Amino acid sequence: MNINDWIGFIGVTILLLAFLLNLRGRLSQNDLPYILMNVIGAGLAGLASVLIHYIPFVILEGAWTLVSLAALVKHFRAAK
Repeated sequence: MNINDWIGFIGVTILLLAFLLNLRGRLSQNDLPYILMNVIGAGLAGLASVLIHYIPFVILEGAWTLVSLAALVKHFRAAK
């Protein structure tokens, strides 16, 4: 595996772990760790997609990252 593969693998693993923890009731979609896992995981998967020039996943992971960043902003605004 090359560096692009590792970046994508780590990103997707973080996303899947967040999803699994949410399904198991261990993390709520409003919990900061869940939101951060989505931001980081989607960001890494998106970066890997950019590095391999795979535009469909650049769009998917870019949108996922932006939605997760919006949730992060919402989380911090609600905490005030």
